Amino acid sequence: MSEIEQPAMVENSCTERGDNVSTKINGMPTNPLSDAQMPGHVHKPLQHQSSTGSMGSPEPLGSEDLPDQLLQQGWRKFWSKRENMPYYFNKLTNQSLWEMPPLAPVDTLTDPLGISSDHPPHPHLGDKRLSRPSIDIPDQQQKRRLSGDVMSPTAKRPAFTYSPFWNFEVPTNVVIYERPPCTLPPPLPEMEQLRAQLMLKLRQQYQELCHSREGIDAPTESFNRWLLERKVVDMGTDPMLATACTSEVSQSMYREVMNDIPVKLVKPKYSGDARKQLLRYAEAAKKMIDSRGGTPEGRKVVKWNVEETVVWLRKPNAIYEDYLERLAHLKRQCQPHVTEAAKTSVEGICTKMYNLACDTAKKLKEKHWEILNECNIREIPDPPQPPHRRKIFCQPVHMLVPCPRLQHPVELTQENEQHIMKYRGEAMKINSSHFYKLEQLYKISCRDDSRFDNYLHRVWSLLRRYHTLFGNQPNEGLSLQGALPLSVFECLHRVFGVTFECFASPLNCYFRQYCSAFNDTDGYFGSRGPILSFHPVCGSFEANPPFCEELMEAMVDHFEGLLTESSEPLSFIVFIPEWRDPPTEALMRLESSPFKRKQIILPPFEHEYRHGFQHVCPKDSMHHKAAHGTLVVFLQNDAGFDKWGPTTERVKELLIAAKPKQSL
Repeated sequence: MSEIEQPAMVENSCTERGDNVSTKINGMPTNPLSDAQMPGHVHKPLQHQSSTGSMGSPEPLGSEDLPDQLLQQGWRKFWSKRENMPYYFNKLTNQSLWEMPPLAPVDTLTDPLGISSDHPPHPHLGDKRLSRPSIDIPDQQQKRRLSGDVMSPTAKRPAFTYSPFWNFEVPTNVVIYERPPCTLPPPLPEMEQLRAQLMLKLRQQYQELCHSREGIDAPTESFNRWLLERKVVDMGTDPMLATACTSEVSQSMYREVMNDIPVKLVKPKYSGDARKQLLRYAEAAKKMIDSRGGTPEGRKVVKWNVEETVVWLRKPNAIYEDYLERLAHLKRQCQPHVTEAAKTSVEGICTKMYNLACDTAKKLKEKHWEILNECNIREIPDPPQPPHRRKIFCQPVHMLVPCPRLQHPVELTQENEQHIMKYRGEAMKINSSHFYKLEQLYKISCRDDSRFDNYLHRVWSLLRRYHTLFGNQPNEGLSLQGALPLSVFECLHRVFGVTFECFASPLNCYFRQYCSAFNDTDGYFGSRGPILSFHPVCGSFEANPPFCEELMEAMVDHFEGLLTESSEPLSFIVFIPEWRDPPTEALMRLESSPFKRKQIILPPFEHEYRHGFQHVCPKDSMHHKAAHGTLVVFLQNDAGFDKWGPTTERVKELLIAAKPKQSL
């Protein structure tokens, strides 16, 4: 046996599913990956390829021998050049038959050939071509199957070539040790609705705590970064909320709340704004130190600096820079003592939010398993471990707990270039191109739903989960989903052998191999799970993490540990914001890493990212220029450097690929 063994079920072999994958949309059977669903495609009878390979344009044969009832149902008679015999095609249902359809009404979903009807069998019943299982015929530009092709489990799936902003043809070069399946309960739409309601309540409670205890609004995006930071150290099982952390106080939440005390500071536009902000800070600092006490020395320092600032403000002829310099000086003098006075209160906010999160996660888990237990599905305490420690090519997360039969349907409609999915009155929107992308990911990766029976429910749950994560304010969560442009991904794969994204989602991934935030909702669409729980021994990776400082620090620790342990080719190309005022811990760690082979900087406004909400935004808003510089660092072990090292020529290609198209 070779050193790297291929598991029994590999993502691109699909040996457990036949090609006849169909789903019901608005009561009509469709092939979920047929070209008829592509934007701009107009339905017409299938063009057939002759035995010589040339394409013919089929013309309907005489229809006088078809009963009026069949004509009204959409049936027409055509000639197959390949099989040299006529066939019947229904333009309304995309159904194709070798024999004349029965006149009596039949269930075309469960009995497409009318075998169970009272009609006598066809006289050519022994003909292999006419006794084959009926399938949904795809629309234009796909070949008709040979009449002898029987739908065996090992039959190769038809190619799906519509991929405007992804490339799922790239095979993986990532090797891991076989790992156990995931025992989280399967996502259910009704549970995602409940999760959204409880998470909204948590956000409101955070706002109320900040306002009532500190007199400030909750810092922008602070709740989202708190979710990310808590999961870095969490040992619990909830996919979104941290329930088992060593410390109840979140350093991210503590730091961001404290930065807005005693007042929130923003960069002023004019001298008048700078003067008002300086006065507000001075008054708020004095009020806080008077009301909350503190050390005698701290109270003395704050009062003396505030009085000096008030006297200075009475002097005329100050300019914009003078106000900014004075505010920075006042904050340096007062903030340590203000922080000491507010420390207990802010820690109380962090502790309260952690306890509320634990209670929320407990409610969600109890309700989830209550639903599953009603369907005789029991919780699995410990996943079965692989019998042998063997290396395999990475594969999607395997969900071990089965999914129950879902009762309430998901209604699917299309409006302009968007698909709208409704579940119990709640609508989720997604661009049609991204809907087709999810279909392809699901076809490649899902193991337990060959007929796409649960596909719409899982797409709805996926969208609801990410909208819950993003938040409810306009553009909130935008930075969590930003992605590199296609030209950069193409260059990374072509030049540096990259086949895997460390921080992505089914909505914004470029490769079919990626890590994402959630095991349960994303595993059906190809996710390998969270990156901090993923331990590759070989491969070339791209990493563009969300802008959470604790997560970026944990990422550096994780990558350095993997590079230390593996002697096989391993490479991580990391993209992080170039924040140097002050520099982040992750940035300094990357620049001083022993595995750093090279670093480059993409200047501000000279490179761009794909929109964080690319799955719902208009096409003309898909890209935006970065207002900050981006630091690109190559972390590689010796074998990875030998194979994918950042030579001058390779780096030059990356710099060219990163430039916006209009600037080339």
